[in-house]
Amino acid sequence: MTVTCSQTAKAASVLIAVTALLTSSTASASARTVLIGTAGAPQVRERPAAATAGGAPAVGRSNESSAAARVFTGLAFDACAAPPLATMRAWRSSTYRAVGIYVGGRARACAQPNLNPAWVREADRLGWRLLPLYVGSQARCTTNASKKKYAMSATDPRAHGTTEGRDAVRAASSLGIAPGSPIYLDLEAFRPKDNGCAAQVVSFTQGWSKQVRSQGYLAGFYSSADSGVRRIAEARKNGQRDLPDAVWFARWNGTPNLASDPALPAGYWSPHRRIHQYRTNSTEQYGGQKLNIDRNQVDAPVAILQDDDRADRDDYDDITGVDDSPRRHPREREDSDDEWWPFW
Repeated sequence: MTVTCSQTAKAASVLIAVTALLTSSTASASARTVLIGTAGAPQVRERPAAATAGGAPAVGRSNESSAAARVFTGLAFDACAAPPLATMRAWRSSTYRAVGIYVGGRARACAQPNLNPAWVREADRLGWRLLPLYVGSQARCTTNASKKKYAMSATDPRAHGTTEGRDAVRAASSLGIAPGSPIYLDLEAFRPKDNGCAAQVVSFTQGWSKQVRSQGYLAGFYSSADSGVRRIAEARKNGQRDLPDAVWFARWNGTPNLASDPALPAGYWSPHRRIHQYRTNSTEQYGGQKLNIDRNQVDAPVAILQDDDRADRDDYDDITGVDDSPRRHPREREDSDDEWWPFW
């Protein structure tokens, strides 16, 4: 993957419960916590903030999770290596409020000297929302020459995906990223008309997604809009199961657009399940700190931290919907703009 963003002043993130479809909402001047009941009628608590609306991932026909998720709406960037914390502090003067981080995978391109649990905690404390990426095995027909040596299994791609899904959870967890968080599988562009190769990609992604979900995380998927994302959307149309919960599509047209893309039929991975990477290799500078990034427009789940008392798994139902904890009232931490709700 390369790196991205869009225009918004500040963005907020919320933890919400999902049991039905919520009509998508676009950026607004306040952050909202939405509780969706079985009848599908949203209950909204408004609070003044220079932020955008957050909401719940929809439950889809592709076996997507009905999960507790922290959703961010706004601009994000990603860089090959996690920047130093001094840079993250300086970049608070930018319009970006979320950042993609490469947590693991055998095809990960850059060393990560800064990325550790302390970095994750401090970035979150600074107000950054985190988008964990895992660069695992790649399509055998990849168009990225540097990724060809990381080809997925041709004989049993689904089992291979399962194994790497387990490793993705291990990598995210080791950084302090909690269940309920997304992990986005980074699968670079491949020859879009190679049907046999595409079938392997779908099978690998199904194994990976099912394994990640079985361990309490959300399964995300990053790829080129015209290869990986298009093929995953076709699999959904054909009724296949165990597909990702959220998609991060690369279409480098310079114009952020979450609502409409030729590869994504209306209603697929919507609302609050999409990221558009709309520009790559953009060199930008804020607070005297320069980075080469990709720009992204986000309306999708972001990471929850293990040591964040708002994300205490004893307080919320897990991704499977099984509730084994006593009910508590909604609460808001004093040092955060986020609102967190347990499942009712």
